[in-house]
Amino acid sequence: MKYYQLTYLISPELSIGEIKNLQEKIKLPIEKEGILEKIENPVKKKLAYKIKKKSEAFLANLNFYLSPEKLGNLERKLKAENNILRFLILVKGKPKIFPEIKKPKEIAEEKVELKEIEKKLEEILGE
Repeated sequence: MKYYQLTYLISPELSIGEIKNLQEKIKLPIEKEGILEKIENPVKKKLAYKIKKKSEAFLANLNFYLSPEKLGNLERKLKAENNILRFLILVKGKPKIFPEIKKPKEIAEEKVELKEIEKKLEEILGE
């Protein structure tokens, strides 16, 4: 199984209830054949250029695990859906839950007595 991210644009003409139903339609085949990891709620965005004569759309994301052989079925279902303006499926690396944190090198602390510091200062200053 590979880790994928699906990003898609939903028609702005849909109501919130219709958007939820559309998300369920997309989610079901993924849950049947793979593992759904993360769903982000759709956010209304102004598009940089018109897509299918629409200047706004809802942007939604899904992260999931799926075998590459099953990806074709998902793409066909997404293309058949008229309310999805565009979609993009990206192959992602496995998510890192906790990024590696580099620890600074430990500095060895040297304890120097005051008398030694005074001697060194006298040598330097030539007194």
